[in-house]
Amino acid sequence: MKAMILAAGFGTRMRPLTDTCPKPLLRVGGRPLIEHHLERLAQAGIKEVVINVSYRAEQIITALGDGQRFGLTLHYSRETTPLETGGGIQAALPLLGEAPFVLVNGDVWCETLPQITALGKDDLAHLLLVDNPDHHPAGDFALQGGRIVADSTATKDEPRLTFSGLSLINPALVAGEPPGAFALAPLLKAAMRQGRVSGEHFTGRWVDVGTPERLAALDKSLTDASTASTP
Repeated sequence: MKAMILAAGFGTRMRPLTDTCPKPLLRVGGRPLIEHHLERLAQAGIKEVVINVSYRAEQIITALGDGQRFGLTLHYSRETTPLETGGGIQAALPLLGEAPFVLVNGDVWCETLPQITALGKDDLAHLLLVDNPDHHPAGDFALQGGRIVADSTATKDEPRLTFSGLSLINPALVAGEPPGAFALAPLLKAAMRQGRVSGEHFTGRWVDVGTPERLAALDKSLTDASTASTP
C-alpha cells in the first residue's frame, strides 16, 4: 500500500513562520513536522509515499531526498500552483496507482498511525475521527455503526467527532472530477450521504498543528518529553 502526504499549501495560518519556510519543514520536537509523518508511515509498513509540493517545493525535496534514510521511497507530485486537496490528489494519481492509499494531512501530528488497510466493497473512504479539540468543539461528523454520517446532529450516545486528517482513500473518489483545483470535503460528504464512507474513533495522541501557537505547544511537549526520558 502507498501513502500520500498533502504538503503543497501556502501555510497562510502559520505566517510569519511560513514566509521563508514551507509548513511541512517547520520543526517540532527537534525535526521537521513531515519527518514525523514519514516515520509513522514506515512503522505502519508503508513502503512508498507520494508528496505533493508547490510552495517552496525545492526546499522540501532537498530536505527529504529520495526517502532512503526513512526506509521509504518518496515520489513528488509537483503543482505549478496549489490544486487544493482534491485536485492535488487527482494530479498525483499516476504516482499512486489504482489501489486505495493512506492520505495524511501535512498539518497534523499523531503519536502512532493505526493500521488502516482495507475498504468495504463499495466504499470510497475510511476516516479516522478524534475527540473534538478545544478549538473545534462542535466536531465534524457522527460515527454510527462504523459508518460516518455527515449531516447528523450530536446526541449523548453519538456525539460528533473531528476528522483527524488521516484516512484511506479510494482513487475513484476524485478520478472522475474535471482536472484543476477542487476541494476534497464536498466529495467526501457526498459519498457519506450515499453510505460509502466508513470510519473509526482514533484515541491515540493527536494534534492539529494549524497555528503558530499550537505548533509551539507541541514542540514544547515533545522537547520536554525527550528531555525527561534522557538519563
